[in-house]
Parts: sequence; C-alpha cells; structure tokens
Amino acid sequence: MRVRYDNCRNLVTLSGMVRLRLRIRRCEAPDCPRFHLPYRPEAEGALALPQHEFGLDVIALVGLLRHRDHRSVPEIHAALRGRGVEIAERSVTNLLDRYDELLASALTGGRHLRRVLKAQGGVILALDGLQPDVGHEVLWVLRDCLSGAVLLARSLLSSRSEDLVPLLEEAKAAVGVPVLGVIGDGQTSIRRAVAEALPGVPHQLCHFHFLREAAHPVFEADRTAKKELKKRVRGVRRIERSVEGAEEPAAEVARGYCAAVRSAITDDGRPPLAASGLKLKARLAAVADSLDRVAEKGGFTPALTRLRVLIGRGLEGTAALWPDIERTYGWVHRAAQILGNAAGETADLVRRRFDGLIGAMTRHGAEAGNLVGAVEHFLKVTRSYRPGLFHCPAVAGLPRTNNDLEQMFGSQRYHERRATGRKTASPALVLRGEVRVLAATATRLHPPSARDLGRVSLQRWRDLRQRLEPRRLARTLRTRFRRDPARYLAALEQQACQQALPT
Repeated sequence: MRVRYDNCRNLVTLSGMVRLRLRIRRCEAPDCPRFHLPYRPEAEGALALPQHEFGLDVIALVGLLRHRDHRSVPEIHAALRGRGVEIAERSVTNLLDRYDELLASALTGGRHLRRVLKAQGGVILALDGLQPDVGHEVLWVLRDCLSGAVLLARSLLSSRSEDLVPLLEEAKAAVGVPVLGVIGDGQTSIRRAVAEALPGVPHQLCHFHFLREAAHPVFEADRTAKKELKKRVRGVRRIERSVEGAEEPAAEVARGYCAAVRSAITDDGRPPLAASGLKLKARLAAVADSLDRVAEKGGFTPALTRLRVLIGRGLEGTAALWPDIERTYGWVHRAAQILGNAAGETADLVRRRFDGLIGAMTRHGAEAGNLVGAVEHFLKVTRSYRPGLFHCPAVAGLPRTNNDLEQMFGSQRYHERRATGRKTASPALVLRGEVRVLAATATRLHPPSARDLGRVSLQRWRDLRQRLEPRRLARTLRTRFRRDPARYLAALEQQACQQALPT
C-alpha cells in the first residue's frame, strides 16, 4: 500500500484539543478486494469513533459518571465543562448512547462469552421481561445463573412464544456450551418457547411466582381482616396526646405501649408468605397479655386502661375472621417449606411430600370455611405449575426462584431513579435496554477504560446501531404525534394521497 494523501482531524479529549494527521494509504494490486480503497491507520480507532469529534476517553468518563456515580445529564455536562471540555448538553446524551453501544458490543461478542462460560461446562438460563407501562415494548433479558453474566437483552413488541424462540436459539448458539436448565415464571408463552427452542432441557418454574399466584386469595383475605382490625383499634393517637409532655414514669410506660401498638399497625407484609394480618393480631394479643399482667400487679393507669379496652375491642370484633386464615395459611407455609427443601432431599421425595400435602388439602379443604374458594384456587394453580416445580433438586446450580434476575431489574430501576429522579422505569430503558442494561451492570462491576472501548469491533458496533435505529425512529414518530397530532396526521394524509396518484 502506498501513501496517497494526508487527512487532518480535530479531536476533543480530556487533555485538550488534539489535531491528528492521518496518512491514508491505498492498495495498488488490481486483484485485491480493497483495490484503491482508502485504508486509515489502525491507531485512529483506539482514539475516537469514526466521524466523532470527542475521544474515547471522554466517552468512557461519561459512562462512568452516569452508571457508577449516578450523575444526571446536566451534572455530567457541568463536570466535563469543569475539566475544560467544550461540549453541548445534547452531545452528552449522544456520547452516553455511544458508550452503551460500545460496551454492549464488547460484552456480547462470541469470543468473550465462550471464554467466560467454557470453564463451567454449561449454562443455566434465567429468562424474564420488563415492561415499564402498558403499550410499550417488553425488554427481555437472558442471564446465566452460574456466572451471573447477562447473555442477551432484546426489546420486543410482545411476549409471544414466536418472538421468544429466536431469543433462546440465539443465546444457545452464542454460549457454545450445553444449556443445563432454565428458570422462569409460569407465563404460558415462556413455557412454550422453552419447550420448542430447548427440547428436553429442564424448565424450573419459579417457586416465588407460584406461591404468589396460588396464595393470592388467602393473602387478600388476610389483608382484609387486617384492615378491619386496624379500623377497630383506631384511637391510639388520642391516648398518646393525653400523656404527651408528661414526665412521670407512668406516662413514659403509656407512651411505650402506644409505640408498640403503632409499630404493629404500620408493619405491612408482602405476598406470598408474609401474613401481615396474622402478625398484627399476634402482636396486639401479646400487648394485651402484657397489659393484663401489669393489671394483675396493680400498675394500671387510666391511659393503659383505655389502651387495653381499645385492643380488646379490636381482637374480639375480628375473632371470627382468623381461624380460617390461620388454617389456610398453615397449608401455604407448609407448601413453601416442602419446596424450600432445606434438608437437601431428592426431587422424587420432595415431589411425594408435596403431593401428600395437596392430597390433604383436597380432602380437608371444606374445613377452610369461608376460604374454600381460596383452597380451590391454590389447587388449580398447583395443577398448572406442578410439572415444573421439582427440577431444581435434580440439576446442580438450578435455582428455585428467578429472584436474582428480578433483583437485577430492581437494581437497574434504582440506579435509573438516582440518576434521573423517575420513580418507575422509563420507556427509554426498554428502547435502549438492549445495550443500557448490559453497560450499566458491567460498569458498576468493572469500569472500562478508553483502551477497552477502542478494542471493540467497529463492524459489530455498526450492526448494533443499525438494529437499534428502527426503534429510535418509531419513538420519534410517537413524539411528533404527541406534539402536534393535527400536523402529524395531515402529513400522513398527504403522503397517502401522493402514493395514490397515477404515475
């Protein structure tokens, strides 16, 4: 190759403005596929992206400030200006997108995944989707449970099994090792997709999702009883006001008992196993027993008397609600204990013990009283989930729940909220989640340098940008319609009429 001409390029870096002088060469062999095509120096790719005025060191700093330090775009802009980098605020957003794309391209390369996963001898896939709001795309993420690496992230228009099958097949081809198992929730489309794309692979259904769905009527009954009990013990504030500011020991004791009651009332539980109503009832009963012991010893005061009457009225008024809830929740907790398999029993033994519990619930379900329907719902959901509940004891490393992936989604929403102030996941997370989730997770674990970004294949980066571009254009069209619906529709009408005109 001969040097044909020089090309000068100005580059903004953290150390200041740099002027590059690039010597452009061309091949003179007529039979070469790159005959007379320009060949730029390889060192240029280690400094900046093609047709970009900012260096890779600036891009690396932007990604670090965003994903590790949780800075907003205006804060990143101010930090760069403070370091002498002349940049517009809009350019910060563009550079952040370039950072996500480059790092995602590096992490999803076939060689990188195969090098990380080869020593394991196989992978266990965790599959789940994130949808910020109804009507938006769904961000589907495939993660290896053994290494914790995110293997694939794609934004799809729906959750159909026909859309999930190519994702599973792509992940299977990318890892280069056998798929030992899959963990997911009980969604029908996920079950069908796993059965079609990975035939014969054990598909463990998440125990947490199973118990949450099966025990939902019981949890609602417990929550309703708790609301009724809380309504009947209202009036603690008046007792607190009566002893407020008093310094004598009796007033301090009354304030302590009131604090215990208020703490019990405000302690809410989460499904499926946290029976917050039963917990409230037990704690109020403990407070009542303690007050009874104080009364026997002659330490009652008017404030404590009023509090004891208040608690007693609430417990007596809701006494009929708790036996059915206690009996049904006992079965739910027993099911969770069997599936938890703390003793490390075999899958067959766990299955037999669980089937014995289900048989007992079927025979004695009528004893649940008003919660017979809740027992029937539990049995119905169990029939649907049962084929996928017992793979985890038989496959080493296969988790019982998909909570790790759910927690990763929660962590991403938390970091997004710290940087943007949005309480919920933004639609942009799904729009660019294919690269943003990978880049954000990797940055918090091992922040890349400008040299690392310079090693990324430019062709892989271009292919990734081309795949993301249609989604960005679709979001642009939706934004234009929101700003001016009449103008947007008029333009579409004019375009439709022009196509209908004869040529």
